[in-house]
Amino acid sequence: MLLQFGCLIVLAVLLLAAAWLDLRTLRIGNRFSLAIAALFAIWSAIGFLDGSFPLYSLGLSLACAAGLFVLGTIAFAAGMIGGGDVKILAGVGLFAGPALVADLLLVTALAGGLLGLAAMAGIPMGAVPARGEATLRSRMRSRVPYGPAIAAGGLWVASRLALG
Repeated sequence: MLLQFGCLIVLAVLLLAAAWLDLRTLRIGNRFSLAIAALFAIWSAIGFLDGSFPLYSLGLSLACAAGLFVLGTIAFAAGMIGGGDVKILAGVGLFAGPALVADLLLVTALAGGLLGLAAMAGIPMGAVPARGEATLRSRMRSRVPYGPAIAAGGLWVASRLALG
């Protein structure tokens, strides 16, 4: 159990680092989603060995991640989120599983709404806009980093898993 708790701490650190990078550069590297997937493999193996994570739960978690990846791909194709966002959301979906996937989506959506409001208010995110592009219209067209919203949802999931 202590090792699984350590995995959740590492997950939180990865999510915070990805969110910070996304805020600064509007990019989330593949290394974050790959690290989260590898961390889930370790977390689930520990849970399987101590009997707290049955094998069918692994299949359900993989199905949730695949579903989130499909939904994220559709959102990516519509230009709503970036490719890194899709991959990191699917990675967090592994940890969420069917029990916490609705929580993940709700907290992510609420945090994303706050990010959108912050962008409309003119709070700088990502690359600094050129002078004269500070109108509400230009801010509405600007890209909003969604990594912090996904990180908020992932931190919620990690806290729920840590508390049992």
